[in-house]
Amino acid sequence: RLEREFNLDLITTAPSVVYRIHMQKGEVLELHNPADMPDVVKINSIEEPWITATILVPDTYLGSVLKLCEDRRGVQQDLTYAGDRAMVVYSLPLNEVVFDFYDRLKSVTRGYASFDYQLSGYQENDLVKLAILVNGEPLDSLSLIVHRSQAESRGRALCERLKDLIPRQLFKIAIQAAIGGKVVARETV
Repeated sequence: RLEREFNLDLITTAPSVVYRIHMQKGEVLELHNPADMPDVVKINSIEEPWITATILVPDTYLGSVLKLCEDRRGVQQDLTYAGDRAMVVYSLPLNEVVFDFYDRLKSVTRGYASFDYQLSGYQENDLVKLAILVNGEPLDSLSLIVHRSQAESRGRALCERLKDLIPRQLFKIAIQAAIGGKVVARETV
């Protein structure tokens, strides 16, 4: 509607969570926007928020729910049965949940799962800033913080999606995903 009525070009970005950054000098910063992340050499550690998720699901869909939670770096806490329904309790990073977890949960269970969560605190993890570069220029609005193990696959998927969205030109446009100075994915329009 905003594009139609006001002739605006909008960019939809992924939702983010608040990270705690422990600096080398001992101070603790709260990071709301990945573009504001300080230099890596000044950072001692990065903590991300974790939740305790309770999922009620028919036992026929239990395997797909467990796989979904494991793919999202979840740690299983409890699994109990009540008749033909299972109650699974997982610890999950909030960053993995806000992106598209609920939609994926509903699709793998055909809408039969119920999901509840509560914030359980912060945990230190190996997180990196994934910057998106278009023709060598960083786009701060598209940068995100991801776990190091998922950085390459997330960067590759984002570059492929951007390749389809950016209109073709008379010259080549390089779309890159980089961690620091290292390019982990690249596409060319």
